[in-house]
Amino acid sequence: MKSIGLLNNIKKILVTGANGQLGSEIKELAANYPHFEFIFTDIADFPLDKKQEIISNFNRIQPDIVINCAAYTAVDKAEDNQEVADAINHLAIATLATLCHDSGTKLVHVSTDYVFDGTSPVAYKEDDKPNPKSVYGATKLAGEIACSKKCPESIIIRTAWVYSQFGNNFVKTMLRLMDERDTLSVVNNQVGSPTYAADLAQVILTILDSKKWESGMYHYSNKGKISWFDFAVAIKEIAQKTCIVNGIPASNYPTPAERPAFSLLDKSKIKEVYGIEPIDYKISLKKMMARL
Repeated sequence: MKSIGLLNNIKKILVTGANGQLGSEIKELAANYPHFEFIFTDIADFPLDKKQEIISNFNRIQPDIVINCAAYTAVDKAEDNQEVADAINHLAIATLATLCHDSGTKLVHVSTDYVFDGTSPVAYKEDDKPNPKSVYGATKLAGEIACSKKCPESIIIRTAWVYSQFGNNFVKTMLRLMDERDTLSVVNNQVGSPTYAADLAQVILTILDSKKWESGMYHYSNKGKISWFDFAVAIKEIAQKTCIVNGIPASNYPTPAERPAFSLLDKSKIKEVYGIEPIDYKISLKKMMARL
């Protein structure tokens, strides 16, 4: 039986978007942190498009820490659903950040490489000027700004190319298509680095467990500089598929939302502040595919 003192030290962590890729990976790791009490919520019980429900749910739960994994991530659909995307990616964050600031609750908010225009010749640092080219990117940037303004003591982590054993993502789509087709064409002139959601989940929990809170913006993705074509080839090799993968320019595969041509994130700050060393993307990719 736990002592009263120990019980009083247990921190209550509210995780929004808990059924998404990142939230699901945090659930997988939660048992390793018995000194945290996790409250996992998703759109059904913590809808971010309804301000009053955010306020009433927050006040009911009274968390010590919030990890906001929730977002409107349908990048192409956002072009026609700007109001909904803005409500979830921006306005909800303003509300959440205000609540956290007013109650002394720690806030970790997850953002995206899409806040950049992809024209940089080198990996993006946290203080590089954002210039989103899509509605999704613009609403996520607005969310970052609101988060920083309403809760300056928050931590924001930008990530990119997220995949996991949970939900829909590039890796699972490639594996399915490689079983269905003899040949596959994948964009070869958009460059970045993938992020295994389990690694990002571990990064967030490591920060919360470190007893060190350094507010501000951080970048995290796996280690590597690859194109989507390179990523597909790595998936093919690990899964030992016979499908032929061809590289094509992005101009051959037009989408409603423009993607950054270059979205490599510089991870030196998170390494310096928290001692977090990004894992090579192929190591993480093998680990994730073994779990499928």
